[in-house]
Amino acid sequence: MTAPDHEHRAPRAEAAPRAGELSVRDRALLALERRSHAGPGAKERAIREELGISPVRYYQLLNALIDDERALREDPVTVNRLRRVRDAKRGRR
Repeated sequence: MTAPDHEHRAPRAEAAPRAGELSVRDRALLALERRSHAGPGAKERAIREELGISPVRYYQLLNALIDDERALREDPVTVNRLRRVRDAKRGRR
């Protein structure tokens, strides 16, 4: 049995995070990035459906987020993996 569709979506209007904490949107970005996505276009579809933003905006937000020390404290495995991938891409340029 699957959960109702609305349970997978990040809230559009979010309360201000407490000092030193990530916002609900930032946590949703990291959560989506932790998941594996089967098939071409699955991740982009999830970005649009669950977060309500374009994939381009998602990657802009994610790139800024992985430089945030709060994100590193929240999910060090994901953030360090994303930093390594980004650094490797920069090294090839």
